[in-house]
Amino acid sequence: MATIKLGENNIETIGTLPQIGDTAPNFTLTAEDLSSKKLSDYKGSRVILNIFPSIDTGVCATSARRFNEEASKLSNTQILCVSKDLPFAQKRFCAAEGIKNLDMLSDFRDGNFGKNYGVEMTGGALQGLLSRAVVVLDKDGKVIYSEQVPSIGEEPDYTSALNSLS
Repeated sequence: MATIKLGENNIETIGTLPQIGDTAPNFTLTAEDLSSKKLSDYKGSRVILNIFPSIDTGVCATSARRFNEEASKLSNTQILCVSKDLPFAQKRFCAAEGIKNLDMLSDFRDGNFGKNYGVEMTGGALQGLLSRAVVVLDKDGKVIYSEQVPSIGEEPDYTSALNSLS
């Protein structure tokens, strides 16, 4: 488990992120159109998993905007924003912000993503939601970058995540 901060409070996650060199666990998440998406749907592409508690918070929205901007500069790379937000909220956010270069995916149905990736928060005000993390996968589904952001209020290290693709 990881210990992260929400304000001044320590919060634990259910496990730890997959580490560099690990094969990423498969998942089934819900897309904006309510279809199911699996990691295997992105086979052959590099994948950035931008994981966060809720798109309706400032830092989460900022990370989605930033990765959306970066996506157009990346070849053979899919960016997936993963939260437990309902797909309707994710779709509304993307429409309002003009987000078109990434996939918004929800873990609201089965919640296994948060458990399998070790990012579900087990206590505190955001218990049950996903912590802020970034995991980057190569085209074979191997982890090449893994960051558990130490505080919910902080943005991820975009530069390091993007440089891992070089």
